[in-house]
Amino acid sequence: MSLQQTVEDAVRGLGLELVELERSAGGLLRVTIDRPWSPDAPAPAPITVDDCERVTRQLQYALEVQEVEYRRLEVSSPGIDRPLRNAQDFERFLGEMVDIALKAPIGGEAAAGQVAANRKRFRGQLQRGEAAAWRIVWSDAVAAKPGQRVSKRRPAPEVHAMDFDLNELKEARLAPVVDFKGQRSPQQGD
Repeated sequence: MSLQQTVEDAVRGLGLELVELERSAGGLLRVTIDRPWSPDAPAPAPITVDDCERVTRQLQYALEVQEVEYRRLEVSSPGIDRPLRNAQDFERFLGEMVDIALKAPIGGEAAAGQVAANRKRFRGQLQRGEAAAWRIVWSDAVAAKPGQRVSKRRPAPEVHAMDFDLNELKEARLAPVVDFKGQRSPQQGD
């Protein structure tokens, strides 16, 4: 049985799902877990320290039985910049701010003059696409600083959209949008 399968089985046995498994030099085995998501169910509760502790204990036993060599085991939640790995992750976080990196630049003609032809990285709102499965919508306008006055006559920033398929992505993550003052940011779906 592979290491991936061993870890997945142990995590799934506790009612959780494996988000990411990373093996680093020096014997570190890093496991990222989350609660399973279903479109019909309410949003799952966040991962707690107790969840990580339960998974750690279960994995220590399972890895010992499988005779997997490691020095340190680290189990954690995916955090605010959670990686998006498959179609179900994209479905789950529809409408959220995401960071995506394409495998190849979008190219001169495909860019249609909207962005630099060699651009690979984008941050914007995840939506359903028309031509492709998914779409990212963004504006390259610089956000106003807190307390800065903005003229009412200031033109609205230009909004761009790009459709993409999952096989075109090198990486996709939730964009960490942190608000320490308790006010919603206008880029969070307003």
